[in-house]
Amino acid sequence: MRARNERLQPAAPNHFGAGPGVHWDGRGALFAVQAPDAERVELCLFDAGGRHEIARYALPDCTDGLWRGYLPECKPGQLYGYRVGGPYEPTRGLRFNPNKLLIDPYARALRGPLTWHDSLYGYRIGGKRGDLSFDRRDSAPYLPKAVVVAETFDWGDDRAPRTPWSDTVVYEVHVKGFTQRHPGIPERDRGTFGGLGHPATVDYLRRLGVTAVELLPIHAFARDRMLLERGLTNYWGYNTLAFFAPEPAYLSDGSLGQVKWAVQQLHRAGIEVILDVVYNHTCEGSELGATLSWRGFGDATFYRLLPDNPRHHINDTGCGNTVNTASQPALRMVLDSLRHWVTEYRIDGFRFDLGLTLGREPHGFDPGAGFFDALLQDPVLSKVKLISEPWDIGPGGYQLGNHPPGMSEWNDKYRDEVRRFWRGDAGMRGALSARLQGSADLFDRQWRKPTATVNFVTAHDGFTLADWASYAGKHNEANGEDNRDGTDNNCSANWGVEGPTDDAAIRDTRGRLHRAMLATLLTSLGTPMLLGGDEFGRSQSGNNNAYCQDNELSWLDWALADSADGRALRDFTERLLRLRREHPALRAGYFQHGRDEPAAGVRDIGWFDESGGEMTSADWEFAGGQLLTVRRAVRRPDGGTDIVAILFNASGEDREFTLPAPTLEWSLQLDSAQPDRAQGAIGTAALDVVAHSLVVLTARADALAPPPGPKRLPPAAAQPRDNAPIEGA
Repeated sequence: MRARNERLQPAAPNHFGAGPGVHWDGRGALFAVQAPDAERVELCLFDAGGRHEIARYALPDCTDGLWRGYLPECKPGQLYGYRVGGPYEPTRGLRFNPNKLLIDPYARALRGPLTWHDSLYGYRIGGKRGDLSFDRRDSAPYLPKAVVVAETFDWGDDRAPRTPWSDTVVYEVHVKGFTQRHPGIPERDRGTFGGLGHPATVDYLRRLGVTAVELLPIHAFARDRMLLERGLTNYWGYNTLAFFAPEPAYLSDGSLGQVKWAVQQLHRAGIEVILDVVYNHTCEGSELGATLSWRGFGDATFYRLLPDNPRHHINDTGCGNTVNTASQPALRMVLDSLRHWVTEYRIDGFRFDLGLTLGREPHGFDPGAGFFDALLQDPVLSKVKLISEPWDIGPGGYQLGNHPPGMSEWNDKYRDEVRRFWRGDAGMRGALSARLQGSADLFDRQWRKPTATVNFVTAHDGFTLADWASYAGKHNEANGEDNRDGTDNNCSANWGVEGPTDDAAIRDTRGRLHRAMLATLLTSLGTPMLLGGDEFGRSQSGNNNAYCQDNELSWLDWALADSADGRALRDFTERLLRLRREHPALRAGYFQHGRDEPAAGVRDIGWFDESGGEMTSADWEFAGGQLLTVRRAVRRPDGGTDIVAILFNASGEDREFTLPAPTLEWSLQLDSAQPDRAQGAIGTAALDVVAHSLVVLTARADALAPPPGPKRLPPAAAQPRDNAPIEGA
């Protein structure tokens, strides 16, 4: 190793404004990193294998907390890390320890594994003083190294699909889980972006009819020490190690270009790419966690600490720490990372894990928080799709519907209330009606549209659709926590047998419920999200928290997809997605309140009982009601009116429905109980709807008048009660 006191050159004048990260100019590299409270920052270079430190340089300049230095003749591919010196005073929130190699928070690529070892902690594990002690061991042998990157990629004629929100259908998948068992993908590329961009997967998504894939975290992440010791691993990836670098395990050829190639292939098929991103916490855990990156650059800079006891972390995330987006360096890092993925990888949007956390200020959640203000005015980021998971475990940690305009939100009320309706719970008709109409009670404010609600009945976290109708309770024994982990609030039922069964009647009931749930999701106003594999009946054997199961329990079973039952359900889903595309009334772009009449005698929204009569307040309050008809009408671009009626029967008996007046030339489009039933005209004013199913009918009419301008929702007290199940619905 070169002399420890050797110094880098000061930044050249043309680099004066360069922000954090490594900036390669063809002759050398400028290294810059944020550490406002540090006293010394050293750049450490490593050999090609990452095993030996070959040089160490002190960064010569610090301005406004940004440390910088220029290294001539530095080449792309150089491995590096940092060591940071300063006070080690945990009671003041200062944990600098130069014995610990640190990953650059702006590292664009990592090389080498994270090997858990006690030297990765800034304090002496097992010591009497706990985290107040100081560990002097070198952690470099056990830490991945950052890589100097200057990689180019030929995007050719790539164009972002820019699918309108009103046409968007999201498909949530895991890069590895989606491709690991696919027989049409070369073995080398399975489980990686090489598989995600493969024609076999791209063609599948295109035929299915989804418009966007939402990828579980692809940022480089750490495998939890505790899980590895139990023979498990962090499969989902919600444990970020580097916000600018792809997960190396997802690169079959080792190049960053493979991610870009996969995005390019999906774009060519008209499919957007949305990343599930985890900026609310990092893999470093609480004050008892490791020192791998951010903690070593400034615990109080990057994390929220207890104001009256900064030795301890605020844990609003349940993961040990909370990123301090109220701090300028941390906020800048998050925004720089987001822009990096949009500009370098052409990502089309983001889903923010525990997005509420990012909007926390010292006084609590604030829709006008600095993060939201910065994000929504950013000239790059404000143009992509932005979705928040609107909760965390901190005070006031449930804020569904309260995010600022410009953010869409995961809607777990939709999931739970639709599940409960189809399970047959009492008193759910009013709740169902609100969810069918874009959850106006939650989102019809500040000129937001129904697309602000991201509707889902299943997601990676929880039961799959098949398991929802097969298990009354969770079965997470494989996770090694005695089935204590995962939610107990699944709103599920097994319909007579827990788990798989050969009973034909139970299997038939479950199949009808699978199709009814999918049909409800894809005929609701809002942005629908499908969980990958639900379209062919994927199961996780009742595990509703498979975060640590990197195996066939979580990986999609493509043999099931090609089975007779799997193909039938997939065909049904494809048909539903075509129906949604073809009928504007299934994806209306405004909240309907029954005050517009697009065709004679047909308001834009109407609610009816099985006799065809309009629902009254007494009908809505009847707890035993399990039958409902909703009729929507929307003007088409060609001047006509698209009319859709959806007949719901959540009861256990077949029931006859009379269609509401006026008489229209109805055409049957879909019967979820009989997916092979022929489409065509309905010759009578009544038809049977099988138990646990729904029917979709369509009609057309001439429009009466030009479309109205935008309307504001009147105060709740002024809304008509006889035709509104709940205020705002």
